[in-house]
Amino acid sequence: MPEPGGAPGLAEVVQRWAAQLANTDGVSLPPGELAEILTGVARDAVAKVDAAREAATRRFTALFSAAPVGVAVAGPDGRIVEANAALGRFLDRKPEELRGLEISGLGFERRDEITLADGLEEIEETDADQFTHRVRLAHADDTGVWADVTITGMPGDRPGATYPVLMVSDANEVYDLQEALRRQSVHDSLTGLSNASRFKTFLEGALNPSARDQVALVYLDIDGFKVINDGLGAGYGDRVLRGVARKLESAFTEYEALVARLPGDGFGVLLRGQLKPRDVIKLVEDALADLAEPIYLDGHGVGISASAGIVVRDVADGGPEDLQRAAEIALHRAKEAGKAQWMLFDPELDARDRTRYRLGAEMAGALESGEFSLVYQPTLKLDGSRKLAAVNAGLRWSHRELGELEPAEFYPLADTTGMTMALGKWLLAESLKASARWREQHGDAAPDVCVRLPGRLAIDPDLVRLVKEQLDRHGLPAKALRLCTDSASLLDPRGEVLESLSVLADIGVKLVLTVSGSADLELIPRHELNVQHIVLSGSVVDAIDDIDDEPAVRHLDQLITRARELRLRIGAEGVLTDEQAARLAEHGVIAARGPFIGISVSGDDVDELINGDAGRVRV
Repeated sequence: MPEPGGAPGLAEVVQRWAAQLANTDGVSLPPGELAEILTGVARDAVAKVDAAREAATRRFTALFSAAPVGVAVAGPDGRIVEANAALGRFLDRKPEELRGLEISGLGFERRDEITLADGLEEIEETDADQFTHRVRLAHADDTGVWADVTITGMPGDRPGATYPVLMVSDANEVYDLQEALRRQSVHDSLTGLSNASRFKTFLEGALNPSARDQVALVYLDIDGFKVINDGLGAGYGDRVLRGVARKLESAFTEYEALVARLPGDGFGVLLRGQLKPRDVIKLVEDALADLAEPIYLDGHGVGISASAGIVVRDVADGGPEDLQRAAEIALHRAKEAGKAQWMLFDPELDARDRTRYRLGAEMAGALESGEFSLVYQPTLKLDGSRKLAAVNAGLRWSHRELGELEPAEFYPLADTTGMTMALGKWLLAESLKASARWREQHGDAAPDVCVRLPGRLAIDPDLVRLVKEQLDRHGLPAKALRLCTDSASLLDPRGEVLESLSVLADIGVKLVLTVSGSADLELIPRHELNVQHIVLSGSVVDAIDDIDDEPAVRHLDQLITRARELRLRIGAEGVLTDEQAARLAEHGVIAARGPFIGISVSGDDVDELINGDAGRVRV
C-alpha cells in the first residue's frame, strides 16, 4: 500500500519523530498519539504543495494554450512533446502533428534548420539564457514563413534536467516592410526599375579586379520629353516613363542585363559577358525601334523617340567614372547629330571633344584676362572707289596654347556653357568703343560698325536697353551702329526679337538682314521691318562666279529687283575675287566683303582703310 499522503517512507519518518518527541522533557503524550498528530500535519503540508503544483500546472497550461505566440516544448532529445494552438495556426498544422518532430526540423531551408540546431546547442552547452534569430519555418503549403524565434531552457522534472522551449512570433509583416523599404532604397518608385544608386553599385561590381570579359554601358534619353509633359500633363509623362521602362526591360534580357532609371527622363543599361559592339548595337537598335511604336494612353497615341550612347570595352580598361563619362559623351553626340539614333563611343572623337570642352570651361577666365580681341571684316563700296562702307566686328580668341581661334571654334561652346551673353555684350561694348575712337579721329569718314547679334543676345528682353546704354556711354548716335541678323533669329520663338529690333530701328539703329533667297527677303514686308540694308549670302553669291549659270543669275536679278522695290541698300558677303565683285556690281550690288579684300583685319588696319589704302590690308 502507498504510504500516507502518497509519499514513500512517510510512516517511518512520522514514527521516528514521534519516538524522539516522546522522550523529550515536557512532552506527556504517548508515541502513538504523537504519530497521529504528525501524520495529520504532514498530510496537510502535502495537500497544500499538491494544490499549489496543480494550480501552477493549470496556469501554465492556460498560458501555453492561450499564448498569442507559438510555443513548443521539447524533451531532452530536442523532439517536440507539446505544441500550442498558436504555433499550429502559424504553420497551418494541427499541434498534435508537430509532436515528435525535432525543433530544428521546423526550418524551411537547410540554412534555417542549421540555425535552429545551433540555437539548441548554444542553450545546452553554454550559460546563455536564450537564443534569438529570424528564420523561415516550413508552412503546410510548402512555403516559408518568416518568424522571430527564441529558444530557451525550462527546468525538467529531475534535478539538473533542462527541456528546450521554442517560442515563435510572426515576422512576415516586419520582413515585408523591411523588404519594401529596402526595395524603395534601390528601386525607382515610378517605374520599378533599379535606381541610380543600385545601378552605380552594380557597375562598380562589374568592373572589380576579378571580373572578366567585356562590359557595355548604354545611356538612353527620351527625345522631347518636356513636350509630352507640358502638352499632356505630368501624369501622362509618368505613364510614358513606365511604358518606356517595360519596353526596355523586354528588349534587354541577355548578358546579365540590368536596366535602371536615371535622373529625369534618362535610363541606363548595363551588360556583362563576352560582348562585341555589333551585339550591343543590335540590341539598342531593336530597343529604339520598339520605343518608336506609339504608346496609347486614354486614346492618345504618344510617339516616343530616344537617343542612345553606347560604350563597349574590356573590364580592365578604366574605372566606372571613365565608362560613365564615355557613355555620356556618346549620348550627347547622338543628340547633337539629330536625336532618335545611337552613337558608339569613339576615343579619337573623344580626344578632340576634350579639347573643345576644355575651351568651354576656360572661356570665362579668358574673357576676364583679356585673351579676346576684336577683328573686323571690311565692307568696301563697289562703285570703283573701294572706299570703306562699314566694318563687321567679330571676336578672336588668342589662346595661350592653341593660338588664334576663330568664332566658329568657340561660339558653339559658348552656347553650351552659357557664355554667349557675356561674349555678345563684350563684343557690342568694344565695337562701339572702337567706333567712337574712329569718329573722333576721322570724323564723317569713319565707317559704321556692324555687329551680328548672337542668337541668345538677340532674344534677350533687355536688348534695347543694352544697346542704348552702350551708345550713350560712348557718345555715339544710333545711326553709327548696324545690327545684323538673319531669318532664323528673327523668327526665334524664345523672345520678342521683332519688337526689339523695331524699337531700335525707331531710335535710329540701322538694321541689316542676311538674305539667301526670296523667302528671307519677304520677311521684311510681311513683318513690316524697318530694315535699311540686306546682305546677299551663300549660294546666290557663289553662283555669280559662274557666268554660264543663267538660272542663278536670274535668281540674283530677281532678288535685287525686289530689294530695290523695298528701297533697300544691297550688299554681299563671301565675295572671293575682284572679278566676282565686279560682276555683282554690274547686277546692282553696291558693297561687298570677303576674301577679295580681306578675311579679317585689325583695328589699325581699319585706320588704313579709312585713309583709302585698301591694298595694304589684304590678309
